[in-house]
Amino acid sequence: MLENGKDLKEKSFFVKGTHCASCAILIETKVKEIEGIENVKVLENEEKVIISYRGKEPTKETLNALFQKENYVFSEYPTRKTGRGTDNSFSVPFAAALLIILGFLLLNSIGLGGAVSLNSKSSLPMFFVLGIVAGLSTCSALLGGIVVSLTNPKNNNNSNNSITRLSLFCAGRTISYAFFGALLGFLGNRIKLSPELNFLLVIAVSLAMIIFGLQMLGVKILTKLRLPGRKIVSNYVSNQSNVKDRFASFLLGASTFFLPCGFTLTAQGLALLSGNPFRGSLMLFLFSLGTLPMILSIGFSSIKLSKSPRFSFQFAKTAGFLLLFYAIFNINSQIKAFGLNQPIAIKPGPTESPEKPNNNLPPLINGKQVLKMDASASGYKPNYFKVAAGLPVRFEITDKGTSGCTNAVISRELFEGEISLTPGQTSIKEFTPLKPGKFKFSCWMGMVSGTIEVVDKNKI
Repeated sequence: MLENGKDLKEKSFFVKGTHCASCAILIETKVKEIEGIENVKVLENEEKVIISYRGKEPTKETLNALFQKENYVFSEYPTRKTGRGTDNSFSVPFAAALLIILGFLLLNSIGLGGAVSLNSKSSLPMFFVLGIVAGLSTCSALLGGIVVSLTNPKNNNNSNNSITRLSLFCAGRTISYAFFGALLGFLGNRIKLSPELNFLLVIAVSLAMIIFGLQMLGVKILTKLRLPGRKIVSNYVSNQSNVKDRFASFLLGASTFFLPCGFTLTAQGLALLSGNPFRGSLMLFLFSLGTLPMILSIGFSSIKLSKSPRFSFQFAKTAGFLLLFYAIFNINSQIKAFGLNQPIAIKPGPTESPEKPNNNLPPLINGKQVLKMDASASGYKPNYFKVAAGLPVRFEITDKGTSGCTNAVISRELFEGEISLTPGQTSIKEFTPLKPGKFKFSCWMGMVSGTIEVVDKNKI
C-alpha cells in the first residue's frame, strides 16, 4: 500500500433501502459526488454497497448525512430485520395489481381486452406503457451508469455539451429500436411461423416473463440469475472513454438495443412474433420512447421517483405481479387456441357465449358448404356452425372492427395457418373437414372463440 494514499482501496457498507433498481442508481450517482470516490457497486439483494476510493476513507456518518432526506441508513455491520417495516409489505403492490387485473378482465369480458393485454397483437400504446414500467425499474439500473457518464461534468466542457450528448444518446436508442424492431418483424414474417412454432415461442416468452416477474418480487433463487453477456456489454458501453465525442454518444444509444434486460427481451420477442416489419418497428419505437422519461430524469439528476424507496419498492412489486398475470394469461389463452383444455377457465365475454346450435346444414353453393360470420373485437357472430364431414367448406369472415389479437382466426384441427382479417373486408378460407367432432376456432391468442361441429352426413 503506497504511503501517499493514491492507491485504490475498497470499503463496504450495509444499507437499508436498496431493494429497487432505481434506488441503486440514486445511491451510485450521489456517492460518486464525494471527492476521491472512483466506483460504487450496489448489491441490491444483499443490501450492501462496495465503494472504491482513493485518499480519504468514506465514513458511515458522511453517507448518512448525504442520504438523510432519502431515509437511507448506512452501517458497517448488517442491520437486524425486525419484520415490522412497512417498506417491504406486499399488501399494497398486490392490491394495486389486483385492481388492474380486475379492470383487464372486465374489459376482456366486453371484448376490449386487446387494448390492455400484453402480447404481440396488443394495442400499440401498451408498448409505450411497457417502456415506462421498464424505465422505472430495470432500464434505469442497466443504463444509469452510461447516462451518468454522458452527463458527468468531467467528460463535458459545459452543460450544453451534456444536453447534446444525452439527446444524441436518446436519439440513437430510439432509432435503433425502430430499425431492429422492423428487422425482427421481417424475420418473423419470413420464417412463416406455423401455429405450432408460434405456440412454442409464445410459451417461451411467457416463461421468461414469469422468471422476470419473480425476480422483481424478490425470489432469491432467481435474483442471482443474469443473462449471458450482460456484464461484458454493459461494462463496455458504460466505459467513460467511449463517450468522448458526440457521434460516440449516438452509437452508445444505438448499442443499448443489445443490452439484455427482461423487459427489452419481452418486447423484442413480441416484435418477432408480430411477423410484421412495420408493426415490429412501431412496437419497439414506442417501447423505447416509454423508457426515455426515466433516462432523461437520471441524466438531469432529478430522479424524483427514486427518492422514495417505499414507492420504488411498491412499484417494482406491482409490476412483478402484473408480469406474472399476463404471462399466465397468455399461456392459458395459447393452450385454448391450440385446442387443448385450459388449466384455468376464464369466463368469456357475453358475445362469446355459445349460441344455440343450428341443426340445419349450411347451403351448398358450387359444391361447397358456405359459412358466413362477422368478426369484431368483442367476438364472433354467429359463433356456432354445423357442417357435414367430407364436403368442402367455404368460410367467409367479414371484419366488423377487430383489433389486436382478434384480427386473425386460427383452428389447428380444421385448417392450416390463419385467416388474416382486414377491417371492412371479407376474408375467405376453404378447407374440408374429414372427421366428425366439435372443433374450436379462435383468435390468435384464444381470447374470443367459436365452434364448428362436424357431423357424419350419412347419419343426419
